[in-house]
Amino acid sequence: MVPIETYRTYRDGEAFVSGWLTVDQSMIDRFADATNDHQFIHVDPERALTETPFGGTIAHGFLSLSLLSTLAYDAMPGVRGTRMGVNYGFDEVRFLTPVKSGARVRGRFQLVAIKERAVSLQSTWNASVEIEGAPKPAFVARWITLAILEPPAETQEGSER
Repeated sequence: MVPIETYRTYRDGEAFVSGWLTVDQSMIDRFADATNDHQFIHVDPERALTETPFGGTIAHGFLSLSLLSTLAYDAMPGVRGTRMGVNYGFDEVRFLTPVKSGARVRGRFQLVAIKERAVSLQSTWNASVEIEGAPKPAFVARWITLAILEPPAETQEGSER
């Protein structure tokens, strides 16, 4: 966790990059079960090998997108005084390259905008999930997160009266 003053300096700076995460068939199958999306390109390795141009099964696009949270937790700095963080939404998402079963991915996050409010901090990130060895990322997105902050000390003291 960093002070808000430090966090502000990250705007338009260097990207934060997570470690690698393997997207294996077990993860894809669990996601298929959770979303009831059992299309063969995701869950049938033999059929995906012979009937698709992918050479095997691929992760759901929404599985790749959902990995942003865990990849961000590994890479992005938190702001001191944050009570909780939530997804606020996306301005844009473009899926560019399928993630093949067994591939390793990592997140890349660049802070591009901050909106400060009394007890929240809205951050906009250029985010992508890169695939090890692939020339293009799995997707690119403009991701908006919201940090709910502890109220300022004077507000907390005033509420005790």
